[in-house]
Amino acid sequence: MQSFPAPALAMVEQMQAAAAADPERAIAFQGAPGANSHRAANEWAPEALPLPCFSFADAIDAVKDGRAGCAMIPIENSQAGRVADIHFLLPESGLSIVGEHFLRISHALMAIRGATGPFQAAYSHPHALAQSRHFLRERGMVPLSFADTAGAAAYVAEMGDPSVAAISPALAADLYGLDIVEEAVEDAQDNTTRFVILAREALDPAQLAGQEAMTTFVFEVKNIPAALYKALGGFATNGVNMTKLESYQQGTSFAASLFYADIIGAPGDPAVDRAMEELAFHCTQVSMFGTYPLARKRG
Repeated sequence: MQSFPAPALAMVEQMQAAAAADPERAIAFQGAPGANSHRAANEWAPEALPLPCFSFADAIDAVKDGRAGCAMIPIENSQAGRVADIHFLLPESGLSIVGEHFLRISHALMAIRGATGPFQAAYSHPHALAQSRHFLRERGMVPLSFADTAGAAAYVAEMGDPSVAAISPALAADLYGLDIVEEAVEDAQDNTTRFVILAREALDPAQLAGQEAMTTFVFEVKNIPAALYKALGGFATNGVNMTKLESYQQGTSFAASLFYADIIGAPGDPAVDRAMEELAFHCTQVSMFGTYPLARKRG
């Protein structure tokens, strides 16, 4: 449980006990009950047992150790960009992506009963703070980072300080006995987070025949001029749509970058196979993370 705030502990313990009794039905997520990852897990699999974990690493370990059948992990947000750490945790996890889910994100400003502001500060997850930065700046509220949105609400309830608030899903106000001071405090009405579902076993691409699929992988190109240009050329010439490409450094040498990519299509499709073969020729490594159903049309 690590350091969940006291108001969340009873619910966390209850959910952990239910998951322990039927681990294959459990979905691990990062955050306290009421977090957006909790909401995403409930939407994606309403019959599943939510398993709250303090960190992303804890949620991934729950799947690796067999305490959960899968994990619901946010990977990117339409406003705040990619979620920190996941690009480093995923390659070393040994897990595979078996699905994706998009969640419309709406945050509320909440405080202890009777508190109406003005507030000196607001606690929340860094991504939620980034998604509400204009709202906070206009009201002169200091953004204070917390491990997750619902945990921030539980922490504000625990402190009992009328001068501070939390930015969190409205569900958290009900769970932790807070008043919603203002709704929809996110800066963009189309604020959306993409989640991926991680499991111990990858889906067989053949299972997805007849439906649109997404394939995710990481690669490192050879350290020679134009290597990335040549590596990506196969996707263009074979008509494979690459919907995501991000670079990040691994280690301290800064000699080469790893690239995280999503493409539409699945291994076994001749065009995808040709593109991946050409990619591999120009790379020192290619690691596949999974092929899974496309949850939302791109483009």
